[in-house]
Amino acid sequence: MSSRIVAENVTDSYLDFMEMDNLTHRRSGDMPTLGQLLKHVGDVRKEAIGDGSETPVHHTVDVGTESRSLPFVLSFNNLTYSVKVRHKMSFSDVLSCCRRDSPVAEASGETVFTPRSKTLLNDISGEARDGEIMAFLGASGSGKSTLIDALANRIAKGKLKGSVKLNGESVESRLLKVISAYVMQDDLLFPMLTVEETLTFAAEFRLPRSLSKSKKNARVQALIDQLGLRNAAKTVIGDEGHRGVSGGERRRVSIGIDIIHDPIVLFLDEPTSGLDSTSAFMVVKVLQRIAQSGSIVIMSIHQPSYRILGLLDRMIFLSRGQTVYSGSPSQLPSYFAEFGHPIPEGDNRTEFALDLIRELEGSPGGTKSLVEFNKSWQSMTKLHPVEDLPQNSTSSLSLKEAISASISKGKLVSGATATNNSNIKSSSSAASMVPTYANPFWIELLTLSKRSITNSRRMPELFGIRLGAVMVTGFILATMFWQLDNTPKGVQERLGFFAFAMSTTFYTTADALPVFIQERYIFMRETSHNAYRRWSYVISHALVSLPALLFLSLGFAALTFWAVGLDGGFSGFLFYFVIIFASFWAGNSFVSFLSGVVPHVMLGYTIVVAILAYFLLFSGFFINRDRIPSYWIWFHYMSLVKYPYEAVLQNEFSDAVKCFVRGVQIFDNSPLASVPDALKLKLLDNMSGTLGMNITASTCLTTGADLLKQNGVLDLSKWNCLWITVAWGFFFRILFYVALLVGSKNKRS
Repeated sequence: MSSRIVAENVTDSYLDFMEMDNLTHRRSGDMPTLGQLLKHVGDVRKEAIGDGSETPVHHTVDVGTESRSLPFVLSFNNLTYSVKVRHKMSFSDVLSCCRRDSPVAEASGETVFTPRSKTLLNDISGEARDGEIMAFLGASGSGKSTLIDALANRIAKGKLKGSVKLNGESVESRLLKVISAYVMQDDLLFPMLTVEETLTFAAEFRLPRSLSKSKKNARVQALIDQLGLRNAAKTVIGDEGHRGVSGGERRRVSIGIDIIHDPIVLFLDEPTSGLDSTSAFMVVKVLQRIAQSGSIVIMSIHQPSYRILGLLDRMIFLSRGQTVYSGSPSQLPSYFAEFGHPIPEGDNRTEFALDLIRELEGSPGGTKSLVEFNKSWQSMTKLHPVEDLPQNSTSSLSLKEAISASISKGKLVSGATATNNSNIKSSSSAASMVPTYANPFWIELLTLSKRSITNSRRMPELFGIRLGAVMVTGFILATMFWQLDNTPKGVQERLGFFAFAMSTTFYTTADALPVFIQERYIFMRETSHNAYRRWSYVISHALVSLPALLFLSLGFAALTFWAVGLDGGFSGFLFYFVIIFASFWAGNSFVSFLSGVVPHVMLGYTIVVAILAYFLLFSGFFINRDRIPSYWIWFHYMSLVKYPYEAVLQNEFSDAVKCFVRGVQIFDNSPLASVPDALKLKLLDNMSGTLGMNITASTCLTTGADLLKQNGVLDLSKWNCLWITVAWGFFFRILFYVALLVGSKNKRS
């Protein structure tokens, strides 16, 4: 019996497979360190191809099982995982407990909650080998996804009991992120990117900078062929509103973006979920080719068809967190026959097994009998090995040696860059020899920005709606406040215009809320395996939004400034435009921060509208700063609307010469406004005599400075208001990063 393994021939002078096999069979005392092995691989690669950037070409080599050592064996022993759940007790339950002298306290009519523990995984053991597909099967709630998460280090530290080892060694979290990939159950893809573009961007993230663009493209094209996506390469992924690729093609793309760097271990959660039988078979067939290339493939699957069953190498059936079968598909008939429930001729083995397990789960004893039988059957199997299952399951290579051997054959492409870094010193730790990120910060920034722009550019209707909303608002304001005069009523109308205009700039940024909420799980998937830094995403997210905000600010400012008749000339217009742009920036940053905290769009919109209303209330328009109660004054200084509102007021009323109230206009906002002008002049004469000063119809009584003082706009200059508004934007971007850092751990607690 022979098995097929994949080697990658970089060049004729490259280290061939048999030489590496001999190298890895040296005595442990003569074994070189991982650093020496990686350096040797890198030196040979650089000597052969110049920069280590050649994309390996896959070819298959047949070697006998007897002469082949297993490079990678992932073993897990006695995995146990429990979570605390809060059990709701009614008052009647409390009373009944009290009558039995239970220590439960009286609840005085209220519901009592008592914590209890629920075991999701119970003493599960097994092993997965490179070149094989291991599948976890069971009904919904059996623990399949939990077991996948346990092996992929997606359970919080200290919560999982037992051990997970690769080649007999515990794997550090940072190393596992580099050498593995995790494909989630849902297809998390950008809808307006084509299949080829999606894989190309994944290559830009996961493949090292040392690979040239042509080599990365060659890797993408080879992967497209490997995944069977050639006919769909130029088709967009699509979503509910845009027709795109089929479900099976979408799932293969999801797998492709995680295996672009050729990982050593591949975890998949329900990769065939929601697919028809043909598409599901094609997906698993792709996984078989990936396994044969030298990877460990571990997946959960609900109910495989007969054809898919033939592609699986190892299976573990789970029932309520316990193992009820562990072995190969070929052993299923004998296993259930010995258990006393032989599989009828012609029945699907997995369907029969799952039906029997479900039937036992509904019986009084549950699956305890099957769990105990599995333990005894496993013991018998070890005493009497089955010929078709190789028993030399432990790898003859240490983890360091196996990783070196895999890199030398072209796998783990991103890890190979560590060999070319002169700053990396030889170390006994395998984790220290692979880079945390494949590319520098600025490469990630450019790639993220390009991807976001490409996806957005193909949905122009989104920006069109934003622009339309801003311009319609600007048009209404321009026509409503057309050419305001400098009378006292004009002053009041100016104040109303500024308050509404500045608050509008913040409300119209609420469209940024669903942007990250829709990308949240894409971001979590990509950062969970270090495709890029979180800072790169935050900065790219900000930079991509700026051009649109700039265009919206210019349109709104140009539409309203001259139409309303605002003061300041061209310099006044420039400041008006800049403060609107700063308001858009601060509002966009604030909404982005909320999108990182709030998981649902509708809840997010509710919170945004409420908080922005509070900002407007405390801005100083409805009530002056000196009239705000002391216990609310802190909210006044936190109001995002306060600073741009005060800035535009100073921009409008900063002219010390310009007068806004003259002579009889002093009565315009009083009950004497309807009195004839002749009587108003007599009143002015009387006031002049009383005050000891001459007040005529042309005497200026209120200037712009007086208006600013009346509105409490004195503590900050307009430029300080501008810088504070900009600073708010940066502050919320930092909070956005903190929210991503805290909220994207993607681990079970």
